[in-house]
Order: sequence, then structure tokens, then C-alpha cells
Amino acid sequence: MKATGIVRRIDELGRVVIPKEIRRTLRIREGDPLEIFVDREGGVILKKYSPIGELGDFAREYAESIHQSVGHTAVICDRDVVIAVSGAGKKELLSHPVSERIEEIMQSRRRVCASRKAGEELLPVTTDDRGEVFSAELIIPIISSGDSIGAVILLSREPDAVFSETDIKVCETAAGFMGKQMES
Repeated sequence: MKATGIVRRIDELGRVVIPKEIRRTLRIREGDPLEIFVDREGGVILKKYSPIGELGDFAREYAESIHQSVGHTAVICDRDVVIAVSGAGKKELLSHPVSERIEEIMQSRRRVCASRKAGEELLPVTTDDRGEVFSAELIIPIISSGDSIGAVILLSREPDAVFSETDIKVCETAAGFMGKQMES
């Protein structure tokens, strides 16, 4: 465990404030769920909770199914990191933090469908992506109990790629189904 040199007191209700610098670094926002663990030495560990992360194997299988159905790269992410990828670009995407622009799309709960062929700007998927690798992207937020908890993203490297209504419906169905799974 890394010491930060920051000390906080617990108030009369048992609360402790996580310093702004740490929240910013770990991308913890107001309302984000945290898991609490105790280690063998009596230390308390707070870990950002990802409801979709608990469905890791399920998300991988779902991404694989989407990829097999539509032939494009399928990505499933929570609000912070890519948790499943099937298709081209797996190494560049899997376990990488999602870009702020993707976070904004998830937060706004809007669908984005863009292609270079139509002259549209593609958003970077991860923080180290410059939006130059893929030629088309589709982003569908995953909504569970009224909260945006992640996204299903479809990507293509084909030069003239434009996603069809079927591609869009497949991703909307996947996002809807995953949102319902999290409510159960």
C-alpha cells in the first residue's frame, strides 16, 4: 500500500473525506459506489465498485457473440475501463481506461454512431487512443436502474464502414440486456 501523507479524521457519523487529489486520480465521482475491504494487518481498503466488472465472464462472452454476429470489434466497458473486447484491437483496448469523451457520452445517455466515410469525427475509446485506428464507431450506453453504468461499443477498421440498422439494434439489445442483468 502506498502512503499519501494525507491524514483525515472520522466524524461523529463515522464518515471520512477522501481527498480531492485522490478522487481525481482514481476517477471517483460523487455517488460512485465503493467496496470496503479489511486486510490482514487491519488496514481498510476502499476500491471503486464496478457492477459490470462482476459480470466479467458474461461480458466477454457477450462481446464475442456480438463480434460473431456482426463481424465488427465489440467492446464492453464500465464507466472507467474496458472490461471485454472481441475482434481486432483487443490488445490496444482491453483493461485500458475509457476516454473522458466516452464517459461524457455514457453520462448523457445518448447514442453515438459515426463514420469517417460520412466525414464524422470518431471519439477516442481509451485515454491513449487518438481516434485514428478505427473508421466507424457506435456507442450505446448501458442503463441500469436509471443509472448509466457502462457502454456497448462497436468499432470497425474497414475503410468504408458505416453501421447498419441491424448493427445498431444488436448493440441496443446487448446494452438493454446487460442493464437488465445488473438490476436482477
